[in-house]
Amino acid sequence: MENIIYTYGQKVYFNLTNKCPCNCEFCIRHNENGLGDMGSLWLDHEPSVEEIKDAVDNFDFTGYTDIVFCGFGEPTCALDKLIETAKYLKTKKDFTIRINTNGLSDLINNTEDSSKLMEGVIDVVSISLNASDAKKYNEIVHPVYGEKAFDAMIKFAKDCKKHVKSVKMTVVDTIGEEEIEKCRRLCSENGIDLRVRTYIK
Repeated sequence: MENIIYTYGQKVYFNLTNKCPCNCEFCIRHNENGLGDMGSLWLDHEPSVEEIKDAVDNFDFTGYTDIVFCGFGEPTCALDKLIETAKYLKTKKDFTIRINTNGLSDLINNTEDSSKLMEGVIDVVSISLNASDAKKYNEIVHPVYGEKAFDAMIKFAKDCKKHVKSVKMTVVDTIGEEEIEKCRRLCSENGIDLRVRTYIK
């Protein structure tokens, strides 16, 4: 099955699902192909664990040490498959495994603390913060869960710190310096690093 695994820069990316509970203003899904010359990352169906493992077995990881779960969909919409795939990858090589996520895993999976599943399996969690409060977050991200999404995301980030080596939050540089500084303060209050990402059209 095409598009489960793709490379970008020096990293190998896993695209496990088309599903996402958000409709972010700046999402690459709004582009026809998303990543330009790489073509579309839309999956023609939700892959099974067996299909994902088969893709792993047939991919040449020579020269790659970093794995990122990030595709057209929200990776934690396929959380069980993600965790099983990450465990499988760890049997192949000592990869550093990261999840790029919207941080809404607990709401998506209807659980109190989904980050527990990541302990010993996921090395880095990068969470899209995008705004400094629930109102602004809703205006940018448009989550199906409404304003409770923001607090759920912050809780998830703090929970991840208990189970994952490195937790980061990110914002896109288009939100403006004042809002970026508010986000920086919010992250600092919660002991989490903030990374400002350059918006890619």
